[in-house]
Amino acid sequence: MDSSNGALDIVITNVVSTFTTLCPLNLRTIALNGFNVIYKPGAGRVQMKIRKPNVTASIWSSGKIMCAGATSEDESKRGARRVARSLQKLGFNVRFSAFRIVNVLAVCYMPFAIHLIDFTKNNFPNASYEPELHPAVTYRITNFRATVQVFCTGCITIIAPNVENVVKGAEEVYPLLFQCMTSLRK
Repeated sequence: MDSSNGALDIVITNVVSTFTTLCPLNLRTIALNGFNVIYKPGAGRVQMKIRKPNVTASIWSSGKIMCAGATSEDESKRGARRVARSLQKLGFNVRFSAFRIVNVLAVCYMPFAIHLIDFTKNNFPNASYEPELHPAVTYRITNFRATVQVFCTGCITIIAPNVENVVKGAEEVYPLLFQCMTSLRK
């Protein structure tokens, strides 16, 4: 949080993307000949880890691939292309197709603590709080398809379909959080 200029410091921690190869894949061949590969026959997939960018790909025999672990949309695309290239080197007729960002997870720290019960009461029915099940309030922003987890310390996590919606979600929830700020010391 950069409180000197009033801007929110949003840190993207995970970007999940998918793409298809437009060809069937032999998981056993990938497991035996690929690098940094874990074969999960019970789950019907192979996991491949790429170092730069740091991405873990789940590969199914249908040719559908899901990549997770990147910290930006561009990094996720580069990681997905590297996975496709690795599969091409193993002899598969892979074509990089139907790439899309599925989910973005971000963390943001408020410069103040939040009174969760007040926040839930003020923002019902979009906010729900079950302290016996989870220590955070779940706040849903339907027009951005974003879900915000609000913790009493002022930490929030935002899950949305893209980075733009993460930023919009943080900007929308900030004034609501500001109304319910509290001091941790009493």
